[in-house]
Amino acid sequence: MTGEKVLIARAKKGEIAAFESLMTAYENRIYSLALRSTGSEQDAADITQEVFLRAWKNLDSFRGDSSLSTWLYRVTSNLCVDFARKKAAEGMSPSIDDEESPAADFVDPSRMGQPEAAAENSELREELHFALAQLSEEHRRVILLRDVAGMTYTDVARTLGLEVGTVKSRLARARASLRKILLERGNISLSASSKQAEGRRADHE
Repeated sequence: MTGEKVLIARAKKGEIAAFESLMTAYENRIYSLALRSTGSEQDAADITQEVFLRAWKNLDSFRGDSSLSTWLYRVTSNLCVDFARKKAAEGMSPSIDDEESPAADFVDPSRMGQPEAAAENSELREELHFALAQLSEEHRRVILLRDVAGMTYTDVARTLGLEVGTVKSRLARARASLRKILLERGNISLSASSKQAEGRRADHE
């Protein structure tokens, strides 16, 4: 039995020290995921605390079919989606790191570091806030786990209870939807590199 499994077994028996050791091991990763999803340190801290509370209350339901990290990521992603839904209802939107893949088509690497590029990236971030709020829950969730949390396809599949192929196809649709929303908004344009890629795709159609 691994050290983590020993701690889980002890935590299930009510040993708070064992549970705290487990949570300490995952605290930074959970907080990072929540922060990159919400864009708010306070909201990320609140979500992290709620993850720990739910983990403690429901630890008996963890059977070990998946890894503890996958289980905790599932709890975290659920809370982040709930957060996004609440903010959307309030007329606000979730955040996403502007270096992540959904925004790649709209960022020109050759202009990084230029003063005007910083302003454009700020505008892009705001547009992403809006676009993410328009996505369906299943699309937002897969982008959150893959593009924001940086999880592998396998881990995303385990977290969502899906096949890897389903994750890939769903992610492709989610990215396409996000990209379509951004383009239809008309406030930002494709980067030069992405325009070239668009041209190559058009030539092959």
